[in-house]
Amino acid sequence: MRSENHPPIERVTRGPQTVLEDVPGAARTVPSPAAGWQILLVESDSTDAESLAAGLRRHGHDVTHVTLGVAALEAHEDADLILLDLELPDLDGLEVCKSIRSVSCVPLLVVTSRGSELDRVLGLQAGADDYLVKPYGFRELMARIEAVMRRTRSSRTVDREITHGPLHIDVNARQVSLGGRGVGLTRKEFDLLCILASHPDTVIPRKRLLQQVWGDSWSRRTVDTHVSSLRTKLGDADWIITVRGVGFKLGTGCAA
Repeated sequence: MRSENHPPIERVTRGPQTVLEDVPGAARTVPSPAAGWQILLVESDSTDAESLAAGLRRHGHDVTHVTLGVAALEAHEDADLILLDLELPDLDGLEVCKSIRSVSCVPLLVVTSRGSELDRVLGLQAGADDYLVKPYGFRELMARIEAVMRRTRSSRTVDREITHGPLHIDVNARQVSLGGRGVGLTRKEFDLLCILASHPDTVIPRKRLLQQVWGDSWSRRTVDTHVSSLRTKLGDADWIITVRGVGFKLGTGCAA
């Protein structure tokens, strides 16, 4: 069951136009993008978050604001872009970055007060696409966001696919087939299978699965229930092997 202490998620709706208020002289408006991005803002400082969310809204984007790393791990699946502060009250931002990057290629920009060269290196090594130190100019932030999104759109021209015998996973389309037959999975079932299939020779601990798929706020029984459901839908328990006391690994299935 979800923790009752989980903070509410604040959603800021998209505005109708972009207002460039930081340009000297009178404010001017420009057409909004045809479809704004869904941005996940992970920021524990409410003042910073409110100001940043308002600016992003003026540029035509939807913003979901969370204050905890656990909440970010739960909400990242629906984001087109993540803005991540490293100073979080529950988890270290670098660990949040690593966890998201291990299961998702969503563009991620670190926005933080940690400004040393070592901090920047660690952030980029953790999987961040770019790194911006507070205080910063809003126009620079928008330029970096647009640059990251351009690179991402270019790199996604080639879809990522995972194949193990008759099991085929189209990661970008979030589709699974077995022997050419489509397998309908829930979002969490897909994420669980994708993690296992991405590391076929590795035993993935239950704790890691809980953190990466459910945000570490669910019970151990949740993993077992979803594994059982996956085995049923794949038609063979041997597709997912239980390693007692540790976790699970991808099997081969009797049809492989």
